[in-house]
This record gives sequence, C-alpha cells and structure tokens, in this order.
Amino acid sequence: MLAFKPEEHNQLQLVHRDEIDDEEELFEMIDKLTNHGINAGDVKKLQDAGIYTCNGLMMHTKKNLTGIKGLSEAKVDKICEAAEKIVNFGYITGSDALIKRKSVIRITTGSQALDELLGGGIETSSITEAFGEFRSGKTQLAHTLCVSTQLPINMKGGNGKVAYIDTEGTFRPDRIVPIATRFGMDAGAVLDNIIYARAYTYEHQYNLLLGLAAKMSEEPFRLLIVDSVIALFRVDFTGRGELADRQQKLAQMLSRLIKIAEEFNVAVYMTNQVIADPGGGVFISDPKKPAGGHVLAHAATIRLMFRKGKGEQRVCKVFDAPNLPEAEAVFQITGGGITDAKD
Repeated sequence: MLAFKPEEHNQLQLVHRDEIDDEEELFEMIDKLTNHGINAGDVKKLQDAGIYTCNGLMMHTKKNLTGIKGLSEAKVDKICEAAEKIVNFGYITGSDALIKRKSVIRITTGSQALDELLGGGIETSSITEAFGEFRSGKTQLAHTLCVSTQLPINMKGGNGKVAYIDTEGTFRPDRIVPIATRFGMDAGAVLDNIIYARAYTYEHQYNLLLGLAAKMSEEPFRLLIVDSVIALFRVDFTGRGELADRQQKLAQMLSRLIKIAEEFNVAVYMTNQVIADPGGGVFISDPKKPAGGHVLAHAATIRLMFRKGKGEQRVCKVFDAPNLPEAEAVFQITGGGITDAKD
C-alpha cells in the first residue's frame, strides 16, 4: 500500500487554465484563428461542432469540416491554412519528440507493484485498455484512478479532473468516499471534480465524447474513463450482417478517444469485455480474447489483461505495449481501492 505523509495530503491543487504556462504549449485555442483573418462566426461553427483547439482542428479531414453547416470548401481551406500557421503539424526532430514526451504524466494506480509494471502508472496522451472477465478488477481500478488522478504531481497524481462515461451502470459514487479517505483527500471535493455521464446507446456514447472537448479546453482534466468501451456496440449491432458497420462506428469512436488523449494530454482508461475464442483449442488454458477485434487492438496503446487470483487478489498482465516488457503484477482490491497484495 502506498504511504502518504499527513502533511502532504489535503485537497486537489487545481489551478486555472491561464495560470499554467507549460500547459498552454500543449494546445492552442480555436479563437486564435480570428487573429489570422478567420471570421468569428466561422469559429463559432467549429465550436458548435465540438472543435475547440487548433490542434483538434488539424485532426479532422477537410471532408469532415465541409460537412459542418455553413462551411464551404473555400472557407475550410482558409481555416486550415490559418491553423497551420498557429500549430506545427509537420515533422519534428527526435529530440523535440523526446521533449514533448516529458509532458506525459504517469498516474498511480494505488498499487506499487502495478505502477512498476506500467513504468510508473497510467500515462497521459495514451489509451490504456483493461480487459478481463467480470469481477477481475477493471472497474475497481477505474474508481481508484478517479481519486489518484486528483493527487498532486509530487504524490504521483495528475492534479486534474476526471470524466467518467459509464455504459453498464457500474459507477458507484459511494465507492469513491473510502478511497478518498485512504488518500487523505476530502471526499466531497473529489466527487465534485468528477464529471459523470451514463450512456445508453453507441450514438449517445459518441456524442458524449464530442461534448467533452468544450470542458477539457476550459478546465484541467487528466483522465477519461470509458467503462466499458464495447458494451453498447455489442447490444446495438447484432449478427454478422452488421459486423462491418459496427467495426466502422467503433473505429470512429476510438479515433475520437485517441484525439482527446493527445489533444489535451489526458490519460484514457477504457475497460473491455472478453469473448470466448472458439479457435482457442484444448491446449490453451484460458481460451478467451478481448472483444472488438483488430480495430480495438490497434487503437489501444497499452493493453492489460486482468484475471482473478485467490481471494481479493487480482493479476494484471501486460498483453501489448510499445515500451513495456510482457510481465505480470499481483494487486489486491480493498475498501480503499486498489493496493499491493499481502503475502
């Protein structure tokens, strides 16, 4: 279990956007386009479409932008030219890329063993996917991250707010209270810094993501949780006949998650379900695989496989990651959230 000195705890030290100098370099607000000859009315149309930063604008195709009511091809060309003057979306050196990586924050999971497995914790500007059977600890980690994200940076937190999109009705605000107490934080303040939405259809889920850009451009968010990412797609699309359409819509939503992670330097933590693998055969001890197929596999930066251990112990294995070795860590679920397993 992580130890915190009494004098170190207290509240989330949130600061206003305009007080964060280094944060300003991460994204440029869309209203800066007016300084480059773009009509304020056209900027408003972009904001109405969920685009609030120049970085976010450059992540859209011109075909998407011309689909916004009132924006012609000529206007879109002019807008993109102006955005390119504000944001460099071309090549940078490896040294510059290394400096950019220094803005990545690693948020503690509450378990030292799990943090070490992840190279320091759940990282921002990335998508971390956790898959496993029910009661394997995926949602418990989500609840713990809701609190640990709000810790100061020097306590392995993210010093930021949390957005939680719930597709299965598993979020429990009363669960946050003992976790906040464990970390020495005021439960009421912690809950106030979590924005929560219950999604009922895959379209609703996507629209909730579109609405997040406005909030994240104004306030310091550090974590977006989607629990679970695939559930509504499995309900709203049935049978093999709708599989291609489902995967296309899923890809669009995952693309949106990647853009949010990189645009706002936010950690995206999404849970995923498992499906029986009929091709697993008798020689594989656990013939289950994550739902969502290759589309989801390619979208996630880090994939973690959760399984039950003995009692309240759970095992997390790095299934796929660009910079982490394939290893395992054992953690425990307690009243105060995720902690190190007791021997």
